[in-house]
Formats: sequence, C-alpha cells, structure tokens
Amino acid sequence: MKRNFVSILAVLAACTMLFSACKKTETTSEPESQPTQQEEVAEPTPTPEPYEANVLTGEPKGDDYPEGQRITAVMVNNITVARPQRGLSKAQMLFEIKVEGGITRFMPVFNDYNDIEEIGPVRSGRDQFFQLILPWQALYIHEGESVFMTEYAKNYEYGLLNNTDAANGYRDYDRVNWQGLSYGNGLSKEHTMYTSGENIAKYISDMDVDMNRTYNSTFFNFVDYRDENPVRDLTNSPDSAYSDKYGPVVQDGEYVAITHSASYKTRFLYDEATTTYKMQQYYSTDGSWRDTIDEEYDEQLAFTNLVILYTDFEAYPGDSHDIQDVEYGNGGIGYYCYGGKIEKIYWQKGTPLEALRLYYLTEDGQCSDEQLPVNIGKSYVAVVDVDEAVNLQTGTLADYDLSKSDAATTEQVVDEEAVEAGEGATDSVGDYVD
Repeated sequence: MKRNFVSILAVLAACTMLFSACKKTETTSEPESQPTQQEEVAEPTPTPEPYEANVLTGEPKGDDYPEGQRITAVMVNNITVARPQRGLSKAQMLFEIKVEGGITRFMPVFNDYNDIEEIGPVRSGRDQFFQLILPWQALYIHEGESVFMTEYAKNYEYGLLNNTDAANGYRDYDRVNWQGLSYGNGLSKEHTMYTSGENIAKYISDMDVDMNRTYNSTFFNFVDYRDENPVRDLTNSPDSAYSDKYGPVVQDGEYVAITHSASYKTRFLYDEATTTYKMQQYYSTDGSWRDTIDEEYDEQLAFTNLVILYTDFEAYPGDSHDIQDVEYGNGGIGYYCYGGKIEKIYWQKGTPLEALRLYYLTEDGQCSDEQLPVNIGKSYVAVVDVDEAVNLQTGTLADYDLSKSDAATTEQVVDEEAVEAGEGATDSVGDYVD
C-alpha cells in the first residue's frame, strides 16, 4: 500500500531521545578455562582470510584495486537544464543533496580517479557534501565554492586536496542538453565544464598532491563478503518484526520516490532481474519522470543500495543567497532500501571529522547500539530536508501509475556568481562553520 512514512513532528520529537541511544557498548568475556588432562583438546580453528574490502562498496578488492590511494569526489551539476550528465554510472557511490534555490547537486565518489573517462558538468563545492568525505580525506574536485565551503577547507587545512578549478577542467561548448540547447543557443557557460582522470592525474602530478591514504575501515558497515551467504535479507533482519505507529519497520520498497524540493524529486524502480534500483528524475518543465542516463555510456544509473537520511536544513544567516546549512551533529531518522524492501533506521555523524554511521532501531523505536550491515554494492545516498519527510513515497511497483506525470513547477533562479563570491553573506562566516 502507499505510505507516507514519516510525520515531521514525530521525527523532530524523536531526535532528542534517540540521540543518546546511539552509543556502542563495550563487552568483556570470561577467560576460557584450560583443558584438564582428561578433556579432549579441540582442533584449532582455521585462521580466516584477512578482510580486504573495497572501501566504498564492501566488495573484495580485485587485482586492479588502487591500494593505498585516497578516494576522489567530484561535484556535478544537476540543475534540470544541465542534464544529462556524464560519468556518474562509473562512481562507486553517489550523493544527492539540496543546495540553494531547492536545486540538488550530485557528488559521485570513486575509488580510482584513473577510471574517470569524463565527468561533468562540474560545478562548485558546498560544505554539506564536504563534511561527508572529510573523515575519509578524499580528493575533492569542483569549480568554485561557496564562502562557507572556503571556510571549512581553511579550518581543516585541506590545502591541495580541495581543488577549485575542476582539476584542469575544460569547456565543452558543443555539448547539447536534453532540450537540444547548446552554448550560445540557450545553454549557459556554467553548464559546460568537464574533467577527466587524465586531467586529474595532471593536477596531482603538477601540484605534487599527496594521494597516499590507507583505509582501515569501509565507508559503511558492509556485510562481510567472506560469509557463506554474504547478503542481509531485510525480511529476516533483526528489526523485521518491529512496528511503530506508522507501520512495520520493514515494508515494501520496490518503488521509492524522494522529494528534495517542489522542483527536484528522484525516484527508484526496483529491477528484480538485476537486483538493483533504476534511477529516474522529475523534470519540472513538463512534470515528466525520465530515466537518469549517463550520456558518456548511454546507461541508466542503477544502485544496489539506497540510503535516505532526514535532517534539518536552513539557509545560512544573512543574505547568503539561500546557501544551505545542513545539520549533521544530531543525527536522525532515515531509511535503507535493498532487494525491493525499505527499512526504517537511525543515522549518526556527529562532528565533521566523524564518519557517517547507520543503526538499527530497537523494538520500542529508539536508536540501538548496533550498526546495521549494508549490503555489498554501489550506493545512492540522499540527505534530505526533514520538512520533506512526509512526501516520501514507497510501496510495490503495482501501487503506482509509472506513466503518470506530476504537475509542472517553476524553478527558482539562483545567481551562482553571487553565491560563490559571498556577495551579501554574513560578515561572520567563521561563526557558522565548525
């Protein structure tokens, strides 16, 4: 059945109670007794192979895995007129978060920048993305940045890892968008910037950027690929028997539609044949839903995992041109989707230097101290304004008319140059940056 999962007031009221619950507990075990002469000594347990997982997907590292190399993140334009994008399908993880004017932006993250044939259109950096990759010390590539992002990079001494020129980016003035527009024929210059693995490599070489980084953990708490059956079936999950006043914690999730703002919506249709979620986006100009296609490879974006995190968004103080201040410190309610099911969860991050963590809920709806295992594979992660939580739509594919369009909307016009220049922003930027 169709369900609007979350009541905003309930989510906000729950956050304070749940926050204190998300703490790991230390356990100790009694020392094993030594066998007597009469006891039979057990055969020693074979030493398991070491856990050597891809930091972004949890898969076992292959021969071509870039061992000892820091991950790379790129900011990619998602304003409707900039579509289709190039290179997104090759990312191991994709973030979508609202920026100013209700527009969303993408941040694809890659294990190896050398695998990027071409990526773009590249756009400017925002701190709500940067805070998610800061604990992983990723190379962060974008073209320009907000004054708040500049302050974050300064405070955390990010130096050359914060690249602001799209890593020797170049203009493709001949590109044609989904409407048939090109530069000089209705398409603005800011939608023409691209970069590539080759250009990124040149930036790293020319600037002597330190790309050495050893990761001792993975981005999420992935299911262990060494298990006999390395899959977590949500219908048999420890929380699958729990319910709250909104219904079961685990429900049907073949159809998942996320509202970021009136003009920016993303939905996923579960494909049982590939066990992935196929991505579509809403087009405000005519209200249609269209497949999200990687123009470089003519391939629809698809993901094994969907992670949806709700939290508070508000514009930074002053005339900040609606640059969004996203609250990561308190955590909140979220959802995890896999295999055509959706599971209500709790998430935590804390300070900018702390990594994102996902937890089971307890039987009484509180945040447990057990991190939930995320299934192995590529992930889409959305950080969404809690005010839009009531607009989350989920269910079976049969519950929805997939051919039906939504109403067309008018997008807000944002002065990007003013945003990046900090024109009109508060004089005390540092007061609002951790």
